[in-house]
Amino acid sequence: MNYLFNPPKNKITLLARSQALAGFTIGNLASLAGLVVPENLKKNKGWIGKLIELYLGANSQNKAEQDFVHLGIELKTIPIDSSGNPKESTFICTASLINNVGISWKTSNVRNKLSSILWVPIESNTNIPLKNRRIGISLLWRPSLREDIMLRKDWEEIINMIIFGQVNYINNFHGMLLKLQPKALNKNILTKGIGDKGENIMTIPRSFYLRKSFTKIILSNNHIV
Repeated sequence: MNYLFNPPKNKITLLARSQALAGFTIGNLASLAGLVVPENLKKNKGWIGKLIELYLGANSQNKAEQDFVHLGIELKTIPIDSSGNPKESTFICTASLINNVGISWKTSNVRNKLSSILWVPIESNTNIPLKNRRIGISLLWRPSLREDIMLRKDWEEIINMIIFGQVNYINNFHGMLLKLQPKALNKNILTKGIGDKGENIMTIPRSFYLRKSFTKIILSNNHIV
């Protein structure tokens, strides 16, 4: 998809542009863009995010970059329930399961993605047809020093387990704010990893996610919930 607007020149323009979408429905935006709204998101998981990117002028050329690379800002649409609470964990980026020795939190892709996020809440009541779901009030967030320390601790715990061949032992109990979980189109998709004896293995791809308990705090602290 090509964006409807040119990339925003600064953060103020981006935030104003995103907040101007509040109250519009998915159907409103799709119609103006000449797009057809899918019946559901089962086979179109990232469709809403791409629609919002059109209006905001996201200019990333690959998944490793932030969506607004010239501003250092990542875009995240976040589905919320009728009470304004997040309905699911938020995908951050794919995890590399090899070649992690010597990597640091400061230079990691996870920290780069989390350094500044534009959150765009999306109404996600399953009783409301997708085309009638509304866009919420967006907010621009940066982790506080305390949050950055906690995220770093989670990341280091997980990345050390990956390095020392414990990837298949990582579960939902690892990480307070950040977690690692499987992410693949189907169970037949595998990627290279390291086994507990240091051997090369093939395993399910993993990705980093923010826990919904943490994104709830982000939204509530900014008066969205």
